[in-house]
Amino acid sequence: MTVAQSEIRAGAYYDSVVLMQLQKALAGLPGVLDAGVVMATPANLELLEASGLLTPEAKTAKADDLLIVVKGEDSAAAAHALSQVNELLQRRRTSTSQTFRPKSLAAAAKQLPQAQWVLVSVPGRFAAGVARDALDLGKHVFLYSDNVSLADEIQLKQTARDKGLLVMGPDCGTAIINGVGLGFANRVRRGRIGLVAAAGTGLQAVSSHIHNLGGGISQAFGTGGRDLKAEVGAITTHQGLQFLAHDPDTEVIVLISKPPAPQVVTGLVAAAQQINKPVIINFIGYPPPARQLGNLFFATTLAEAAELAVATRRLGTEDWRFATNQSLVSSPQPRFLRGLFSGGTLAYEAVLGLQAVLSPLFSNVPITPEQKLADPLVSQGHTILDLGEDIFTQGRLHPMMDNDLRLRRLRQEAADPETGLIYLDVVLGEGAHPDPAYELAPAIAAVKQNRPDLAVVVLIIGTDGDPQDVNKQMEQFAAANATLFRHPTEALLHITRHLTIHNQYPHTPITLSSPLVALNVGVESFYDSLIGQGAEAVQVEWRPPAGGNEKLMALLARMKN
Repeated sequence: MTVAQSEIRAGAYYDSVVLMQLQKALAGLPGVLDAGVVMATPANLELLEASGLLTPEAKTAKADDLLIVVKGEDSAAAAHALSQVNELLQRRRTSTSQTFRPKSLAAAAKQLPQAQWVLVSVPGRFAAGVARDALDLGKHVFLYSDNVSLADEIQLKQTARDKGLLVMGPDCGTAIINGVGLGFANRVRRGRIGLVAAAGTGLQAVSSHIHNLGGGISQAFGTGGRDLKAEVGAITTHQGLQFLAHDPDTEVIVLISKPPAPQVVTGLVAAAQQINKPVIINFIGYPPPARQLGNLFFATTLAEAAELAVATRRLGTEDWRFATNQSLVSSPQPRFLRGLFSGGTLAYEAVLGLQAVLSPLFSNVPITPEQKLADPLVSQGHTILDLGEDIFTQGRLHPMMDNDLRLRRLRQEAADPETGLIYLDVVLGEGAHPDPAYELAPAIAAVKQNRPDLAVVVLIIGTDGDPQDVNKQMEQFAAANATLFRHPTEALLHITRHLTIHNQYPHTPITLSSPLVALNVGVESFYDSLIGQGAEAVQVEWRPPAGGNEKLMALLARMKN
C-alpha cells in the first residue's frame, strides 16, 4: 500500500534550483513513487494536493517553511527516503563551490571587496531588501527575482541612478557585462555592438544572432520587463543607453523592448537621436515611424535588429556622426507641432512617423484611441489635422483645391505662442489648385514676419511636368523662408530634430570595472555559471531575515533605520 510521508523544516530556505535537485534525487530512490520539495506557499500546497501529495501534516506548514513530501511503495520506503534528505542536500555543492560561505551580504563584501556586482535571486518579498543592501554597499544589482512591487522597483532604480549604479530588473533574466553572462545569457564573443533590452529572451535572440553573423557584444544590459512602463520611466534603459553612447568600445547600439508606454518611447527616441552612433530600435509591437531616421534604424523583428546592427557596424561609424544639437529648439518650454494636411494618407503617415518621437500627439485621424483630438477646431499638444475630413469639407471644396480653410488655420496656429512649427503638405497635379504657392507663400511670409521664431515646413508632392510646375512652386515657398522637402521621411527627420528637446535625465554616470567580480545571493547555479566563465565570485549563504516573520522583519528594519 502506498504511503505519503512529509517533513516540515520551519524557516529553512533553499533556492528553487536546490529544491528541484533534491526533489529529483528523492524521486530516484528505491521504493519512491513520487516526491515534492517546495516552500509551503498556498500555491505550492494546492499543487501538492492536485498531485495527491498533500498530507494532513503538510497542511499545517507555513509559507516560509520547507516542505518535503515523499510517496513510497510502503511506509518503510518513504521513511528511508526522508532520512536521506540531509545527505542529499550536502551533496548539492558542486566541485566549484566555495568551502566557506558568508552568511550576509555585508560579510561577503568584506570577503571580496573588489566586487562591483550583486546578483539577487531570492524570493520576491525579500528581494527589494537585499537589493537595497547592495546599493548601500555601492554595488550594481542584477535583480533576477520577480514579484517585486512596482513601488520598490521605482525606488530602487531612482536610488541607483542617483548613486551612479545600475539596477537591472526585477525579473531580469539576462545580461552580459564585460564578456561575462549573467542569468541565462549565451556565450558570445566580445565586439563593438552594445545592447539594452527590456526583454530577456529577446536579448538572447539578438546577441546570439549577432554572434552567429560574426559580430560581437561590448555590453548587454537587461532592464527588467517593467522598465519601459510609464511609472518607471525607463530609468535603467536611459542609463544603459547613455553608457553605451559614451563607451569607446561600442560603435553600434541596439534597443529592444516588449510594447513600451508611448510617452516612454518618445523620450528614448529623442535621447537616441542625440547620439553620434547608429542606434537600432526594435520595440516589439510598436509601429516603426520609418525604416531610418538619421542615425536611427527601426527593425520589425529580433533577427532584423541583429542583422542591421552587424551591417552598420561593418560600414563603420564615421557616416553616422550627426551634429543634431544645432537644430534643437533652445526654449525650455515645450513647443508644439501643428500639421495642416490636405492629403489624408500623408496626415496618417505623419501620425505614424511622429508618434514615436513627439508626445502628446493628437489627430483627427488617430492611430490609437488616446491620440483622438477632442475638438478638430482646436489644437492641443502636437496636432496633425487632415483638413480633408468631412467636418472641414461640408459646404466647401477639398483643401487640395481651396486653400481658404488652411490659410485661416495657419494664422490661428501662428497666433498660438505654444506653436513651434507648422507643417503643410502641398499636393500638385491634375485637378489640384492651379497655383497653391501663390496663396500660401505670402501667408507663410506674413506669419514668419510676426513670429521669427516660428518654423514652417512644406512638403511638396509633384513633378516638373505637373500643370503647377513643382520647381516654380518651390521657388515661391523658398522666398517665403519656408523649409522645403520632397520626401515625407526627410521632413519627418527635420521636424523631430527641430522640436525634440533632449530631456536631461539627472544621474551620476555609471562605471563598469573589468574584470567582472560579483556576489551571488540566491540561485547557486548563477554562482557556478560565473565561476565557469572565469569570473571571481562569492556565494552568500542567505536566509530570510527573522526567519521570514513579517512583524519581526518590520521591527528589525525600523531598528536598522
